[in-house]
Amino acid sequence: MNKLFLSLCLLWASVAVGAQERLPKVTLKDLEGRTVQTDTISNNGNPLVVTFFATWCKPCDRELKSIDELYDDWRLETGVRIVAVSIDQAQNVNKVKPLVDQNGWRYDVLLDPNGEFRRSLGIQSVPYTVLLDGQGRIVYKHNGYTDGAEMELYKKVKEVLRR
Repeated sequence: MNKLFLSLCLLWASVAVGAQERLPKVTLKDLEGRTVQTDTISNNGNPLVVTFFATWCKPCDRELKSIDELYDDWRLETGVRIVAVSIDQAQNVNKVKPLVDQNGWRYDVLLDPNGEFRRSLGIQSVPYTVLLDGQGRIVYKHNGYTDGAEMELYKKVKEVLRR
């Protein structure tokens, strides 16, 4: 009995280690009001960055501005796509589009006013960045922003391409 239990535990552990975390299924809206299922967000086999932000978050603003300055080059070199997810609550959701327009951000922007998507990934604070490989597996997570962190993210994106 003990050997059977031990064998089952080892089997379960090996399956758990082999399992790759993916985006959970949550229904959100984009800035135009279209519905998006988060588990279907992809980038045609290329890396995908999902970054969580809020309009009131100064480090989020700095991060998104820094990435935006490099985004065209990143897309040309790696094919990366960036999806920015606002965690602003429902009463502040009307501030998201003006912020995006003011900064000229070309990211796809989704709204998570109830925090369901954020919570499903265990995110406590923003900015929070998630990198997915071309198969939709989460391969890197980062919380917070300091000047230059966008270059670390870009390095991780390029590493994903070499796998």
